[in-house]
Amino acid sequence: MTAAAPLLEIDRLSVRFGDATVVDDVSFSIAAGEKFALVGESGSGKSITALSILRLVDAATTTGAIRFAGEDLLAKPERAMRALRGADIAMIFQEPMTALNPLYTVGNQIGEVLELHEGLRPNAARARAIELLAKTGIPEPERRVDAYPHQLSGGQRQRAMIAMALAGRPRLLIADEPTTALDVTIQAQILELLDALQREMGMALLFITHDLNLVRRFTHRVGVMERGRLVETGPTAAVFGAPQHAYTRRLLASRPQRVAPPVADDAPVLVEGRGIDVRFPIPRGWFRKRDFAAVRQATLALRRGETLGIVGESGSGKTTLGMALLALQPIAAGTVRLGDVRLDDAPRETLRRLRRRMQVVFQDPFASLSPRMTVGQIVGEGLALHRPELTPAEREAAVLAMLDEVGLSERHGVPLVLQRYPHEFSGGQRQRIAIARAVVLRPELLVLDEPTSALDVSVQQQVLALLADLQRRYGMSYVFISHDLAVVRAMAHRVLVMKDGAVVEAGDAEQVFAAPREAYTRELLAAAQLA
Repeated sequence: MTAAAPLLEIDRLSVRFGDATVVDDVSFSIAAGEKFALVGESGSGKSITALSILRLVDAATTTGAIRFAGEDLLAKPERAMRALRGADIAMIFQEPMTALNPLYTVGNQIGEVLELHEGLRPNAARARAIELLAKTGIPEPERRVDAYPHQLSGGQRQRAMIAMALAGRPRLLIADEPTTALDVTIQAQILELLDALQREMGMALLFITHDLNLVRRFTHRVGVMERGRLVETGPTAAVFGAPQHAYTRRLLASRPQRVAPPVADDAPVLVEGRGIDVRFPIPRGWFRKRDFAAVRQATLALRRGETLGIVGESGSGKTTLGMALLALQPIAAGTVRLGDVRLDDAPRETLRRLRRRMQVVFQDPFASLSPRMTVGQIVGEGLALHRPELTPAEREAAVLAMLDEVGLSERHGVPLVLQRYPHEFSGGQRQRIAIARAVVLRPELLVLDEPTSALDVSVQQQVLALLADLQRRYGMSYVFISHDLAVVRAMAHRVLVMKDGAVVEAGDAEQVFAAPREAYTRELLAAAQLA
């Protein structure tokens, strides 16, 4: 290799599964010390391209060349690839809870890499694991080294994954959606960490994401993928400043736009919470317990047809407050009312009758939709329970009409939707199914818990437009819980900012975003680059 030769060179790479081509004639290169991003929607081939570099794609036909330091990785024997993985090329996966083994401590998992690639003995590997955890900013690394993945927060798990990836001192680090489910402040911290470690170690970095804002802030060059093909590549500033391809322009135009419909001046209050406290007991020894205050003295009011955004970092109490408003979480103090009915002390039978008036859409539709039920059964289940007067034919007609409203019908190119199962749909389509399940009952209140966090920017915009249209049509009130401030700004009329269980700022959404009073709100907006 000459000094100017790229560290990684992808040359006319194609990957096929049977007759389906998922990566089609892709070529790009990454220089030593460079940060290169691959962007595009789900199914564009970004992750398959990255996994192909490490030859981790099973049952695929791969053609072309992948040259690392001048050697074609596709021609290497598997034994040589095993030595290279984790040592010269390492990867940070999208979901650390899945990528980390739940049966081993993070110290053991980092130590395994060190023993395998560095030849360290167990004691030396443990000491080095503590050093790596400290380098990635995990507090109390001497204690956390013995923690299991479930005992760490999302940001800490991602840092542990980074520590494991850096254990072999790689020359190329592949980061596949490393900040997707993290709060904006944690996202900023992870990016700053990767930036500092990349400069310190001189690594090249391949950054795979659908978050264009992160790409703009973090990378030197970018490649845009659409349906397996690389349609545009170049310096990040040039591509974002003057995109040449129509698909790139469409992606850049897909940032959340304001879609909140106006609220009538005389709209009555639908939901009111006063002095809400939610506490969880935490054991301290055999006989002692202490209360953890998840929500502290929260007060709010939501009018008919209005959207209230609740923002804050993980652990701030957003979701707990949302579940308390639905009477799905008992409260220790305060009151919650839906119209003229008090929910917090209502009997079970009363709450059951009220469920038709209040529904929820969860963050992960794949986890919240039963894999054993068809879409027809999932969307029709609430109707069967709350509207028993409907005949099976009437119920099916209502389900079909609702699915058509959310864009899942023959008319929208989705055949036989009633008979299909959730795994047969994309992430955006599954979220539409979850929305249909909730809205088919025509609820007055809909709590949306991170409903767009894992969606591509263009799909995200479609879901936001759908929610705004349904709100306009049926006059529903939304509680919109999210760590994505751009999405909240697009949807919310008013906003609550939560920190450590308390509401630290509340007001008109545009006023809070334009002129935040509290330092914490300014910190959130700065991390999201919305201030």
